[in-house]
Amino acid sequence: MIANILRERKNGNYATYIHNRYINYSNICILSCQFCAFAAKKRDGHAFEYAIDEIISAVRGALPLRITEVHMVGGLHPTLKKEWYLDLLRRLRALDPQLHIKAFTAIEVRHLAQRIFRMPIRNTLETLREAGLGSITGGGAEIFDPGVRDQVCRGKETADEWLDVHRMWHEMGGRSTCTMLYGHIETPAQRVDHLRQLRELQDETLGFTGFVPFAFEPSQSHGVLANIKRASAFEQLRNLAVNRIYLDNIEHLTAYWVSLGLPLAQVSLNYGVDDLHGTILEEKIFYMAGATTPQQQTVAALEHAIREAGRVPVQRDSYYRHLNGAGRIDRSDERELICA
Repeated sequence: MIANILRERKNGNYATYIHNRYINYSNICILSCQFCAFAAKKRDGHAFEYAIDEIISAVRGALPLRITEVHMVGGLHPTLKKEWYLDLLRRLRALDPQLHIKAFTAIEVRHLAQRIFRMPIRNTLETLREAGLGSITGGGAEIFDPGVRDQVCRGKETADEWLDVHRMWHEMGGRSTCTMLYGHIETPAQRVDHLRQLRELQDETLGFTGFVPFAFEPSQSHGVLANIKRASAFEQLRNLAVNRIYLDNIEHLTAYWVSLGLPLAQVSLNYGVDDLHGTILEEKIFYMAGATTPQQQTVAALEHAIREAGRVPVQRDSYYRHLNGAGRIDRSDERELICA
């Protein structure tokens, strides 16, 4: 009840979604995180790497559907060159200057800066933005506790390193989302500490537009995570409610229906959630981990789910601003521009 009241104070009776296209450009990665069924070494049978022409063709094919965002992440690829990434961004921007390019986790940014671009992180971010990057994604945060990270994603950047990338991006005027991967070996106290660190950075920069928690998908996991049971529906709803109450300075809370499933995401609109993420054409990471939810949702399906929950559906842009039917920002309620 408290989470629902806070949700309505911040966002009224609206529930939003974004019309977007996912691109996982490659799953080849130098890391071997315990929870990840997506990553592969080049020699692995399930390894893949799309050519730039293939990516451009896929996005071009989605433009007639009136997508407003391409969301692009991949593994920490050891051999792709600097110009490959910059050429990809430039060609995506050339397809449609209005298309927002949301790409790369903080972990990918550090990888690009240190191993590929070989320049300071801020300079790397500036170079990526000049090529067309609109915002960075919230992935790679997992759980910030160092003991947990050492067990589930040894070798991945620390919490401070993840936070520093987002801090730099925010100081440059950029915006990003933030995430948490929960429901594995972490404790409730470690979840709260994760939220605390996000809230403190938000107090400092006001750069996070929304928070996107998702439950660990156990079916393809190994090592210390091999026998973990998936978080129950009750636990996921309770977690979302606590997130809404605790993260008082982050305006939007997203239910990632790829993880929850659309029916539970619909229920979550009464547990503090005000956003159902997006149409998400062709997401690979959760499906390679064993998710059994549909591969994508139509605008009609998302709007129907929102209406059934008693909310008013509104398409949003990448900064959670409301769009009108023409795909432009709806300025009829300036309060909705708080995260611009």
